[in-house]
This record gives sequence, C-alpha cells and structure tokens, in this order.
Amino acid sequence: MSAVRHTEGPDAGAVWHYGDPLGEQRRLEAGRARVDASHRPIFTVSGADRLTWLHAVTSQAFEGLAPGVRVTAFVLDPQGHVEHVFGGVDDGDTFWADTEPGRLEPLLGYLQRMVFASRVTVADASADWALLLDAAAPRRVPRADLEAELGDERAGTWASEAVRIAAGQPRIFLDTDEKTIPNELANPDGDLLGPAVHLQKGCYRGQETVARVHTLGRPPRRLTLLHLDGSEERLPEVGDDVLAGDRVVGRMGTSAVHHDLGPIGLALIKRNTPLDAPLTVAGIAAAQEVLVDPEVGLHVRPKLR
Repeated sequence: MSAVRHTEGPDAGAVWHYGDPLGEQRRLEAGRARVDASHRPIFTVSGADRLTWLHAVTSQAFEGLAPGVRVTAFVLDPQGHVEHVFGGVDDGDTFWADTEPGRLEPLLGYLQRMVFASRVTVADASADWALLLDAAAPRRVPRADLEAELGDERAGTWASEAVRIAAGQPRIFLDTDEKTIPNELANPDGDLLGPAVHLQKGCYRGQETVARVHTLGRPPRRLTLLHLDGSEERLPEVGDDVLAGDRVVGRMGTSAVHHDLGPIGLALIKRNTPLDAPLTVAGIAAAQEVLVDPEVGLHVRPKLR
C-alpha cells in the first residue's frame, strides 16, 4: 500500500491518500476503511469537577453528559469569536479530547489558567494515544496498537476531508477566520457542529454576542457549500477571496474532489449574497448550496412581540 503524505499545512506528515482517493472515500463511507488521524493532538481532562468546570469555561453543555457521547466545544473570546475548539467523549472518569494540529499548546495554556480551585487536571496525552477515524466517529486507540487498529483497508485525509466537506461540517481555523462567530456556522439552530453552542446554560465568555445575534439579528456571514467547476483541474486555496463579479463576498475554506459531487468546498459568504449569484474563487466558477439559511435568526422575532 503506497502512502502519499502531506508535505505542508496543518496535516503535514499525515497520509493524504494510498493511490485510490475516490475509492477510499467510498470504502470510508461504507464503513470498511479507517483513517490514521494520529497527527491530531489528544488531551485529557480528569478530576471530580471536570464536567461542571468544562460547562463553565466553554460554549458546550457538559453537565450531565453521558459517557460515550461525543461533543464539540468552543472557547470564545470576549467578543464571541471562536478562539479554540475541541471534541471528545467522557468515559465516566476522564474527558478525552482532540483538537487541531498546532493548536494544543495555546488551548491547554488557556484551560490550565482557568482551573483555579476546581478539582481538575488537564494533560497532554498525545504521546500515548492516537486518533482513528471511521464512518461512525473519531475514536482514540493506544499508539502501540494503531497499525493493528487501522487494518488492511485504509483511507487518507483526502477521503475524510471530502466526506466532511460534503456533509457541511466546517473545520475550525481552516473554514473559519479570526472574525468567525458560532452563529455563522448554524449554531445553535442548524446543528452543523453537533451543536457546539448552547444558549440554555450559565454565562461563559462570548455568550453575550452569540445570544444577541441569535435573538436580535442575523450573522454577517453564512457557511456555504460551493460546487466548483471541475474543468479547471485545480482547487482554490484556503483564504482565497470569493467573488461575485469583481466584488469580494466571502472567504474560501477547505476544498476537495468528492467521488460523487466532484470538486466541492466550504466558504463563509456574506449573508445577503443572492443564492443564485454567479461566484468565482481563484478564477474557478462556483455555485452555492445552502447550509446556513440566509434568514437564520428571523424565527426568534415573533416570540419577542
């Protein structure tokens, strides 16, 4: 099995594909293949107060979280912008989490500063544990057992990224920027992230912005699935401008060639951009598929009268 690896970017060193990227996608969707995601860092939150503490310092509702249920959580800045992200599961004694490559150190730094008197220990577990992706959900395995757990049918990140993009699931820091607020990603209304944000819980940093946009306004941008012109035989770069004519209306995120849909990608588009507007990204024609309703937020207003 010949592995082609990423040579740069956040996934540098990970296997991009094994020579059959479209077939790997089909096998991954069918539950027959697994993806080595051991380049993603893993950390633990242990201690008697771990769930109430995570509930207090993140956007997610952790109180009463059942063992084995995977959730996603944001840490927001005071203005409501997404600053950190992690996903994970609790096993009844420890919350096991993973985050984006290159983002562990600042995330752990923030979490450790917020411990204070809580009975909580936050620790990097990446040396001993690795992440494996399959059709069901990410799961951790001992690094010593990774090769055996991957098995004979494997897929690269091309497959997992194409499946993720087709599902409209944004990858934080690639499909988002420093201005992103959770509302632009359909939370808490659209459930595209799990959801990662809850409004019916105590105050957390950045909640005021999320709640205000949810109840009184609409987000300035919306996550959009773009169908790209495949005749160009290339894909746009993360961060490229999305244009309507000669006007910049958005920011390009990740893209991939999907086995069924062809070239696709995620972008943050200005909310009021017409849904049928012809778009281009790096000279590539693109058409929109709605993920976040442009009118999101209007459903709340009748309740305020």
